[in-house]
Amino acid sequence: MKNRAFMTWFASGHLANDWPIAALWLIVPAAGLAMNLSPAEVGLLFTLASGGAALAYVPAGLLADHVSNRGRLLVGTFFWVALGYALAALAPGLWSLAILLTIAGMGNAAWHPIATGVLTRDNKNRRARALGIHAIAGSFAEVLAPLSVGLLLSFLDWRSVLAISVLPSVLMGVCFLWVARFVPVAENKPVDRQEIRELMGAWRGCRGLRIAGMISLYNMSLIALLSMIPLYLAAVHDLAPATIGTIFATLLITGTLAQPWVGWISDTFGRRPVLAIGSGLAGLAIATLMLEPPFWFMIAMMALGVAALDAIRSAMLATAVDHTDRSESTTLGLAFALLDGVGAFGAVLAGMVAGISWSIMFGLAAALACGALVLSVGAICRSPEGGDASTAARLTSR
Repeated sequence: MKNRAFMTWFASGHLANDWPIAALWLIVPAAGLAMNLSPAEVGLLFTLASGGAALAYVPAGLLADHVSNRGRLLVGTFFWVALGYALAALAPGLWSLAILLTIAGMGNAAWHPIATGVLTRDNKNRRARALGIHAIAGSFAEVLAPLSVGLLLSFLDWRSVLAISVLPSVLMGVCFLWVARFVPVAENKPVDRQEIRELMGAWRGCRGLRIAGMISLYNMSLIALLSMIPLYLAAVHDLAPATIGTIFATLLITGTLAQPWVGWISDTFGRRPVLAIGSGLAGLAIATLMLEPPFWFMIAMMALGVAALDAIRSAMLATAVDHTDRSESTTLGLAFALLDGVGAFGAVLAGMVAGISWSIMFGLAAALACGALVLSVGAICRSPEGGDASTAARLTSR
């Protein structure tokens, strides 16, 4: 299979696997309203589901780096996701729903380090671009799924809509029974404890800790926004589900389309300027929401803040791989665990603060983005070749 077709199938798989989890951005607030949950409980539901699912990232990455047939692993993730979310649609209460969403999310989590590990290993000189192309499909899921969910919630309850949302995963799982045959076979090797110690050692240093903090704060800001915006639009502006779905999709579309382009820029000119500008622009835009501006200006600032954060996601992930330059799937598993594990606490923090004031909630999201900006300046050292410090070291050693 040609590389372009291969990446297209992987992007399509990403879209299908992320579809039901992207649908949760509107389904969870709808479930919260139906169950009379507070904003803090809605945020807690997001945090438990995302943070719990993040436990699967590192084991999946380790498995992908040491098992030869990674295609079979990818096939399994689709059916795990479909079954898990279908069962979650039957959950009777808050805690049962949180547990089932967590279990289902583990299947979705497992896809990411396996698929991105395959892509970064085969595209060493174009990592951010490859990750951007892969990510754009997942971001399209975050655009199209809320749009469809908003329309469906006008006619159906949240349980029915969640059950319907697993259909793309089922369809793509069937397709990947064929695609899996073309996934490159890797060396089947046992886990090397020394390799794991060296990988962990790379993250214990000052630069590794700064990158970990930057990734965590970045996604805490993004998740805080995405988890609370639908609830804010419903509670404060009394908008219908279809309208909220349309607005939410509009907020995500710009960052979605920009990801491969921004990834190419970071591959060419370095990670630091891309991450600093994206985080800083997002922090500034979100901070204006604290002033409670007119409705359409508010939507525009929401769109700018979300787009700026969403657009730099592939550069964030490429930074993690550049830092270690080994065990791509395991490294990406660690990065995703930071994004969705630590980053998930942005939802519960935003929910707790939103119970006090929506303006303070937007201030929290802006502060988290600015924190990522500060760490991006110190965490990534620009090299003469335009990449980061680890890339420069590799070039020097050749």
